[in-house]
Amino acid sequence: MITIEKAINALGNYQFVIRGHCNTEEDFNTKIEWIESVDEQGNQTMGNKPSDLTWDKVNTKWQELKTEYTNNKYQRDRAVAYPSIQDQLDMQYWDKVNSTTTWQTAIAKVKSDNPKG
Repeated sequence: MITIEKAINALGNYQFVIRGHCNTEEDFNTKIEWIESVDEQGNQTMGNKPSDLTWDKVNTKWQELKTEYTNNKYQRDRAVAYPSIQDQLDMQYWDKVNSTTTWQTAIAKVKSDNPKG
């Protein structure tokens, strides 16, 4: 799931705490507490929202990340469909020994079952 938190993190090294769900400009302005500093004991000093971080900037990045996530669904589907690396290496070994194409066939099936976009 792509969250506001991921969008903020993608924009820079900001430290913050989100209190509750954050999906709107109002949430962005009221539910995020910005951390100014942390001392050696882990105590946080809260500060103001960074001046370079606006809702429009965060929301634009959030929408970009969601689009990218949606467009790359085939990658997530393929990742769980591929045989394990150990199994693939075993297939390649036996393909070499037996002059077969078991590994190539298995990989081609995963790719054809989960085409790009």
